[in-house]
Amino acid sequence: MEKLLALEMVYVTEMAAIASARVMGRGDRMGADRLATEAMRRAMDEIEMQGTIVIGEGERDEAPMLYIGEEVGLAGVDAPAIDIAVDPLEGTNLVATGSANAITVLAASERGGLVHAPDTYLEKLCVGPGAAGKVDIRLPPAENVRLVAEALGRRTGDITVIILDRPRHADLIAEVRGTGARIKLISDGDLSAAISCAVQGTGVHAVMGIGGAPEGVITAAAMRCLGGEIQARFKYRSDDERARGERMGHGDESRIYRTEDLASGENLVFAATGVTPGDLLEGVRFFGGGARTHSLVMAYQTKTVRFVDTVHMFDRDSPPRVRL
Repeated sequence: MEKLLALEMVYVTEMAAIASARVMGRGDRMGADRLATEAMRRAMDEIEMQGTIVIGEGERDEAPMLYIGEEVGLAGVDAPAIDIAVDPLEGTNLVATGSANAITVLAASERGGLVHAPDTYLEKLCVGPGAAGKVDIRLPPAENVRLVAEALGRRTGDITVIILDRPRHADLIAEVRGTGARIKLISDGDLSAAISCAVQGTGVHAVMGIGGAPEGVITAAAMRCLGGEIQARFKYRSDDERARGERMGHGDESRIYRTEDLASGENLVFAATGVTPGDLLEGVRFFGGGARTHSLVMAYQTKTVRFVDTVHMFDRDSPPRVRL
């Protein structure tokens, strides 16, 4: 099931990427997100599965499609039951401004393999395979920087940490700077950043700070496949969010969620496609009669990580000149 699911899921992210890339740089972040969501929904309904959205665009009354609890897919008699976590467009502002590192992304697993999380915040600590099991989110950030450097056999000055550029991170930024480590501040896209820290050659070694909880669950799926680690704890912004979290079994804000807590599935698949050019994936490139996409698809059970370069021929009568 996992091999087939991986191919189907990357098709879904490709369709969402192509749709949203068409409005790159137009300043319409909501329009870009809507196009990605609609394309992702249409693509899912072509797949023979009994899919349920467990992480989506919000509650049913907040989102017209891909809302939490929505059923997707061609639910045939033998269709597998699958839980799906989606971020139809991570980096809506990035697409609106034509900036780097916007992606379309999802994770899928057998039923119960992805945690149901409220649409709130998580404090996160993400590291790659070399530092997995060597850090602790309960420690001061400076100590975790030192532990990452020690695990990787580097000086702290050679470590790069990605942090979302937000006022709430002023103290975190100051403490990490105090270690001598390098910092890359990003405006959006902590999910893409977390994946980068688990892939060799990107020059990223850790991601720290508070970001979206839904993105944290999808990040956990990627980290399971790559051998990296995410540690997280809920950070509610209101009593209403806290009540929703309690109803979903996440009432203890001191609880540390580890990679396997957030993404426990055995038939676990992660797929992402670049929308704008980025550190990890190329963006969508249009040509007369088609487009070219660059994707990453990973499967936990089969221990595979694939970069997929796809040419989409919209007009077969005008075939593209494909360059390697």
